[in-house]
Amino acid sequence: MAYTPPIDEKELVRQLQNPATARPAFNELLKAYSQPVYWQIRKMVVNHDDANDLVQNVFIKAWNNLRNFRGDAKLSTWLFKIAINESINFINKERQRLQLSEDADDSFLLNNIEADTYFDGDELKRELLDAVSRLPEKQRLVFNMRYFDEMKYEDMSEVLGTSVGALKASYHHAVKKVTESLLA
Repeated sequence: MAYTPPIDEKELVRQLQNPATARPAFNELLKAYSQPVYWQIRKMVVNHDDANDLVQNVFIKAWNNLRNFRGDAKLSTWLFKIAINESINFINKERQRLQLSEDADDSFLLNNIEADTYFDGDELKRELLDAVSRLPEKQRLVFNMRYFDEMKYEDMSEVLGTSVGALKASYHHAVKKVTESLLA
């Protein structure tokens, strides 16, 4: 299902950009978006503790850049874009730390799944996550947003800055690769 904000985003932005109401408005922002941002990040980086750290980074960046938010996109879209960029940066740093090439898949994330105390150990779930972790970064991102979040292509296009046609092609290729991996 596509994410529907529980609040009036335009009013919240107005309050966030007013110094007199910014702090209480930011608390509303945290209440409304912490959980969806967490799950977007968690699907990308897998580990609970890493996801929590990245959520904090997202909201610090949002707070520090509120005055630059022009309202061209929805507030939720802006937050998800920050979250995705933070996740990609984290994964790239992990690749560097582990001395993996950029062409290597991100199956190293699978180690985080098995080490995560919040993972319930379901074998089929682990196999699916393993298959998804082996997708190229863009396909993994599109797969997660479409399959797990049931996000509309138009919304993904806004968040990722990619055409709907390219997103559909990425999703098609991702599904094919995940299916082949699960059937192997």
